[in-house]
Amino acid sequence: MNTEVTNPMPGNNWRVRDGEIVTQRLFDVAYSIDLARLETLWAQRPGGASRRGGFRKTPPKAVAFDVPPLVLPLEPVTVDLGHHAHTAQVEVRVYDFGAVSIALRIAVTHCEWRAYTALLNEVDRHIGPAVEHPLWEHLLARLFDVAGAAFERPNRSGLQEDYLYGIVRAFEQPVPPASLIDDRGLVELLSGETVPLGEGTRRDLLRQRFSYYEDDLVVLTWDRAFIYDPRGDSDVADVLEIANAQLLEMRYYDELLDDELPHMYDLVEAAQRALLPGAPRRYAELARRLYGLVAEVTELKERVDNALQVTEDVYLARLYSAALDLFRVAGFSQAVDRKLAIIRDTYIALYDEASGRRAELLELTIVLLILFEIVMAFVH
Repeated sequence: MNTEVTNPMPGNNWRVRDGEIVTQRLFDVAYSIDLARLETLWAQRPGGASRRGGFRKTPPKAVAFDVPPLVLPLEPVTVDLGHHAHTAQVEVRVYDFGAVSIALRIAVTHCEWRAYTALLNEVDRHIGPAVEHPLWEHLLARLFDVAGAAFERPNRSGLQEDYLYGIVRAFEQPVPPASLIDDRGLVELLSGETVPLGEGTRRDLLRQRFSYYEDDLVVLTWDRAFIYDPRGDSDVADVLEIANAQLLEMRYYDELLDDELPHMYDLVEAAQRALLPGAPRRYAELARRLYGLVAEVTELKERVDNALQVTEDVYLARLYSAALDLFRVAGFSQAVDRKLAIIRDTYIALYDEASGRRAELLELTIVLLILFEIVMAFVH
């Protein structure tokens, strides 16, 4: 249901005429997802409409998905926020590199600005990142029930990313972005804190802010964003979702390689203890396994890195770059590259060791043949 409440605290008496609060959770669910097959499976369910994700305002030559995600609507759900229940629209986006985004959208109309801020914080407290609400797993299970056959090597790693959006398309009266920046309510919306923040903290919180026109505003933080877009056609939220999906996948590969490295060291030690006749084969098998792991992770990492191509839209490029920096995607990506380099070096060393052991085996075989010939000559 739409929200219309009274002002819970003193301050500017702006009223949000048209907006929404979006809470989003992203899951790593598979090695990869066949979107064409998923589209077919989804069409077989009642009301199985779907579409490919794209940008509403930005032309394809300026910014485009490498492989557009599949957008799947689910039935609306009721979200209990303590004293009030709200109807939320549910939208699922599925990416071919194995990530799924579920967004709950609560429409807000004719709501005082302070009440809007309070509602966003209520959403965060009841179904936000710090809350293990069963609704998310329920929605994900509904997707698996219908579309699980399209998931290649499905996994439930438990890795998640969350993000919260406050989106305003119109106030009852136009509000200058500068007034929003100076308002205490925006700081509370972005921080979740009701106690006034220090000037330094407030300045850091508002550091990542952007405007394309003189009447719009985007402010980014680690886990929240405020988007004021009077034209209602912003592609900012889609760009932020991609950045969060990339963060999720980089975290997954980082943890995957963290688990793999100790196991790799154990396998190398076992191969080194093998007796000479079987040692070359053990080394070669381990080298092939490591080469396969490197090739697999490298391929998927490139798909994630290239998920979004921003070429001509300077504004979205700045936002996208700022989000990647803010979410520390590059740090995780570099950690993955370092661990891949370790595995590559180990593969090369194993390959060389296998070649050396084969040479030793060949030399030993030649020596034994010579000794055999000598012994046979004395026998005769």
